[in-house]
Amino acid sequence: VQLQASGGGLVQAGGSLRLSCAASGSIFSINVMGWYRQAPGKQRELVADISIGGNTNYLESVKGRFTISRDNAKNTVDLQMKSLRPEDTAVYFCNLRLMGYDYWGKGTLVTVSS
Repeated sequence: VQLQASGGGLVQAGGSLRLSCAASGSIFSINVMGWYRQAPGKQRELVADISIGGNTNYLESVKGRFTISRDNAKNTVDLQMKSLRPEDTAVYFCNLRLMGYDYWGKGTLVTVSS
């Protein structure tokens, strides 16, 4: 299984960015896809995830600002980020949880300037 992420970059506070991730390989239908982030000096944390059935979980601080979505036919997951804040600055990682195993994409840097 491989995960290819795109998006990210530099944006001013209040701006928007969209992250996209495509999974390829031997992917079974029962899985959860999501996005994690890791800021300098901090542990990696779950930002949002979404099940094959569309159930979502969000980090409390991003609720109402970020929206996760997926296309099951294409095995893709997107994270629409709005009203970005400097504290959202981090490396964002795409994640696929399949049969209890975590697959990770390469991180993409999101920098929010104040």
